[in-house]
Amino acid sequence: MEEEDDDQQNILDLVKELVNRLLSQNPQNPKPPISNHNPNSPDFQNSLRYAIRILSSRLTPSIAPDAAAIAESIKRGLATQGKSSQALTLAELYNKFASKTGPGSINNKWAVLYLLKIISEDTKIAQNAPNSTLLLPNLGLNELDLSNESRISRDFKRREKGYDNGVLLVSKDPENLLEIAFREFVNLVKEENEVSEEVLVRDVLYVCQGIDGKYVKFDANVDGYVLSDSIKVPRGTRVMVRKLCELGWLFRKVKGYISESMDRFPAEDVGTVGQAFCAALQDELSDYYKLLAVLEAQAMNPIPLVSKSTSSSNYLSLRRLSVWFAEPTVKMRLMAVLVDKCRVLRGGAMAGAIHLHAQHGDPLVHEFMRSLLQHVCSPLFEMVRSWVLEGELEDIFAEFFVVGQPVKVESLWREGYRLHAGMLPSFISQPLAQRILRTGKSINFLRVCCDDRGWADTATEAAAAAGTTTRRGSLGYGETDALETLVVEAAKRIDKHLLDVMYTRYKFKEHCLAIKRYLLLGQGDFVQYLMDIVGQELSEPANTISSFQLAGLLESAIRSSNAQYDDPDILDRLRVKMLPQGTGDRGWDVFSLEYDARVPLDTVFTESVMARYLRIFNFLWKLRRVEHALIGAWKTMKPNCITSHSFTKLQHAVKLQLLSTLRKCQVLWNQMNHFVTNLQYYIMFEVLEVSWSNFSNEMEGAKDLDDLLAAHDKYLHSIVEKSLLGERSQSLYKSLFALFDLILRFRSHADRLCEGIYELQARTRASSLSSQDKTKSQRQTRDNLSEPGSWFSDGRKALEQRAGEFLQNMGQELEEISKEYTVLLEGFLSQLPVQQHVDLKFLFFRLDFTEFYSRLRPGT
Repeated sequence: MEEEDDDQQNILDLVKELVNRLLSQNPQNPKPPISNHNPNSPDFQNSLRYAIRILSSRLTPSIAPDAAAIAESIKRGLATQGKSSQALTLAELYNKFASKTGPGSINNKWAVLYLLKIISEDTKIAQNAPNSTLLLPNLGLNELDLSNESRISRDFKRREKGYDNGVLLVSKDPENLLEIAFREFVNLVKEENEVSEEVLVRDVLYVCQGIDGKYVKFDANVDGYVLSDSIKVPRGTRVMVRKLCELGWLFRKVKGYISESMDRFPAEDVGTVGQAFCAALQDELSDYYKLLAVLEAQAMNPIPLVSKSTSSSNYLSLRRLSVWFAEPTVKMRLMAVLVDKCRVLRGGAMAGAIHLHAQHGDPLVHEFMRSLLQHVCSPLFEMVRSWVLEGELEDIFAEFFVVGQPVKVESLWREGYRLHAGMLPSFISQPLAQRILRTGKSINFLRVCCDDRGWADTATEAAAAAGTTTRRGSLGYGETDALETLVVEAAKRIDKHLLDVMYTRYKFKEHCLAIKRYLLLGQGDFVQYLMDIVGQELSEPANTISSFQLAGLLESAIRSSNAQYDDPDILDRLRVKMLPQGTGDRGWDVFSLEYDARVPLDTVFTESVMARYLRIFNFLWKLRRVEHALIGAWKTMKPNCITSHSFTKLQHAVKLQLLSTLRKCQVLWNQMNHFVTNLQYYIMFEVLEVSWSNFSNEMEGAKDLDDLLAAHDKYLHSIVEKSLLGERSQSLYKSLFALFDLILRFRSHADRLCEGIYELQARTRASSLSSQDKTKSQRQTRDNLSEPGSWFSDGRKALEQRAGEFLQNMGQELEEISKEYTVLLEGFLSQLPVQQHVDLKFLFFRLDFTEFYSRLRPGT
């Protein structure tokens, strides 16, 4: 015990010596050197008390307790000042000081070194200062009696030797000097703060729950929580409160959105995705409420002031609250941004907008957004799963990017479903969305149009191949690759099944071939026989023709040609159709064939498609009619029919006129036949057969119904464009039909010419018979050939005169037809080279292969 008292006395003596040296080094101290300082003088006693207070304080320096580092810092400072010798001396002294252990040694050596360093720095500052109060300034404790020294000495003796928190505990304060200082600090704080920090903390916690506090209230004018200006608090506290109240303002916005949305549900503008978004926000707010409950419990503990009993107790101050609110504020700020962004959005558009905010480099933000999106996108991914695997559109509130609408069965594929670009979330690409749309459409097409149930097994196989199941909740946000795999597998299998059903069960290829053979007149024997048996009937006025009679003739043409061996279902679909009649129309103008494409074939052969087929049929039928007319003209113009020795008795002039007229007719027939034959070849082989070959190849390579529809549309478009029926070929189309009408007119003239020649032959033979035979012949033919104007009603001279007039008139009419034909043909040919389609240019090459028409037009 005596040794401890001696140690305490030694420490006190050392402190006195240190104070004495510091006072003597004061540059403005007017007193004599060290030896003349009186230990009992007031200045010395005040400085000593101040030094002991400093050494007895609990204030901890903000440095690491590392003696070696402090010693090294002092040596560097000396070396920098050019005092290398002193730095070496310090190093030797430090080595001795650090190596000393055991009784009489100092445990916290770093504190001693730090104290010496600080004193040295204060000394340097004091040397440059204008007054001497910088060295151990007195804090105004002169009223304390000098007897304090004895109390300090006794305090040193009563105090246990030791250290607390890295600070050397030199003495206690028997007169509660520290408590006095603390009370003065508390009074100062109370003077500056009208409201205590505990109250402000509780108000801030209320605000963070959307509730006005006692002093912090919501101000609608500034749209935020404010601390009234009439409340006296330091500026720093006011700034801190305003910063903490940001969380309450954000909470108010998020909570208001949730309440508003839930009040409007199940309105369409909220929807299941909006409801999931509100539920996700509510889950985050639940965690937020838990945090506030913990903080409110801590706020019940009083906030301690700086005192000797200060410890890290579980209390809550504004600064601690700012630390607690750091992470919740980031999350609440994100939720408020999302609320503002999604207020007018719903469905897939809302999910896409939230996804854009998830592209963030902060791991905290990224993970928070990922968790939020897993809740928000759950209804959307369930819609995708149900649509892709079941074909069900579970979209009550129109949130899905696939939109359905009620349509007729034949329009289900083309118009029943479509993509809504505004509802397509950004994490689903456009090609993937198209595939999702087509997969669900395929299932509905199989179920509704094809009455097929095989797609269910196919969907199960697709889910198994994709590594997922057909159950609800098997997909979620962040599994885009799994979603794409599922869609690809389902689309591949369901599309293949759909095409198999179309090709096998509904014989799509066979029906396409039947349309080509009957509507596009590819079955030659059937078309020829039909043309022969309906020709007489169609020559009558359209209003006198019976469609039932034409249907019977169609059946006769089928039974009389190879068409009879076709599938009965196909032949049953082929029917006669009468077009609307116009004034003066003949049967040729209103007759057509149609093909009944039933479900599901009417998805491909829609009304508009069949209307295009009808246009093509009318064109080809007109072309075949013209060809048939020329063939009929040739049969009546054959040389063995119109050339006979009976004409030898005619006058030479009449004979020459007859031969000239026949030659004109034959030449004109040859020109027309050349044109029609080459045009017929071009249409049948260069247009129909080439287009069919391309369509067959594309049909084999089709992977889904869309590919099949595109291939058929391309096939039909190719025929229309190459057959001069396109929009860009209207002038050619009109010129061609003018040529057709002229050829038909030529057929009527050729028939009249041949009828006249036949009558002339009969009259000539009759005149060459013997008188007995002549009388007998006249008796037999008088009833048929003695009408007024008949050549047989006159004599031989009159016969030759009438024959000459008839042949002259026919020759003139044929000449006019020839000139008109030449003009129309040249106009038609002149338009072919400027056509954009290359096949139409090839048609010109075929028609003018010998460059005959080019030589007629030297300017070209």
